Amino acid sequence: MRILQLTNKPPWPDKDGGAIAMLNLTRGFYRLGHEVTILSMNTLKHHTRKEEIPPEVRKLADFRFAEVPAPVSPLSALGNLLFSRLPYNAVRFISGSYRNALTSLLKEKDFDIVQLEGLYLCPYIPLIRAHSKALIAYRAHNIEAEIWQRTAALTSGLKKVYLQILSRRIALFEQGWINRYDLLVPITGRDNQILSQMGNRRPSLVTLSGIEPPDPALLTGETEYPSLFHLGSLEWAPNQEGLLWFLKGVWEELSAKHPGLRLYVAGRNAPAWLVEKLKQPGVVYLGEVESAPSFMHSKAIMLVPLLSGSGMRVKIAEGMALGKAIISTTLGAEGLPVTDGTHLLLADDAPAFAQAIERVIGNHELCLTLGRNAALLAGEHLDNLTIARRLADFYLQNLN
Repeated sequence: MRILQLTNKPPWPDKDGGAIAMLNLTRGFYRLGHEVTILSMNTLKHHTRKEEIPPEVRKLADFRFAEVPAPVSPLSALGNLLFSRLPYNAVRFISGSYRNALTSLLKEKDFDIVQLEGLYLCPYIPLIRAHSKALIAYRAHNIEAEIWQRTAALTSGLKKVYLQILSRRIALFEQGWINRYDLLVPITGRDNQILSQMGNRRPSLVTLSGIEPPDPALLTGETEYPSLFHLGSLEWAPNQEGLLWFLKGVWEELSAKHPGLRLYVAGRNAPAWLVEKLKQPGVVYLGEVESAPSFMHSKAIMLVPLLSGSGMRVKIAEGMALGKAIISTTLGAEGLPVTDGTHLLLADDAPAFAQAIERVIGNHELCLTLGRNAALLAGEHLDNLTIARRLADFYLQNLN
């Protein structure tokens, strides 16, 4: 098949969950012999030059870029609030340069499938219809409105009012694109149910974000036990919010009881105010690490204190594949086929989170057992090539 992936940021470098989810599927399609082209918005926040992509990644697809600044500014957000009914998040990615690049590409190449990576590519559906006979697949990475509804619920004042308006606009925007694609590819079963309740009648296939087998060369050295770690983009509001909740509600008391315990925090683009908040006894802030698998291998217990967000957390899946003991909120593990107490420990308030940590730091065998069970589950349900093959078969069935 000839597959076109449309993305609102470059999938390389694959440092965050969204980029990993996009590029891993590209890897799977390539290994199955499909011809992939990727047209990405090159934004100010996520900017890549083709020559920066390593050869082993560049061979996976024909990478194309369109310059789409998509800036975020309070002034433009206010203008959008006052003079538009569209959500600000969506308007940022509606671009003349991307339309032109997509039109040229559709005239240059014939495709069997055009795969939209996320909600904010849906405004290009009419253009695709006008220039291509390809089936359009909407890959729903999450329920966008839900992210902002959950975030609004945790804020107050004017920010809460703004986020409530934004979440309502996104919900209407999301609803407006239901059934305008040909195929639906939600990442989680829960999202599939929600999209069905919203009225989806198109063929759908739940396609979890696949995980590549870890490179053994990156997994050398000892694992520090007991040790805790948090890994994720530190510019993403739900990660910031979850970390602050954990530091205040769990870590202060826990570190006083266990003064030798260390919490390692890694992730890119932490704002200065968050770095200051991380200056606490026992907390080691590392910033962006060169190799996420190497970092995770070196530490024992993964913490996912997420209070908002939607969809599947790719970093949890990577931790499972590496055999990490994981302690998460229920929301953090959403979308994964896990059982509390078998594959990880779930805790939704500060006392329960602290208790779960104390269980694992006090019982090395429990730590190892949770990790082994998680790795087995990841191998069974999250293998990238298996997931890509199922999706490719789904596409072929609908093309025929």
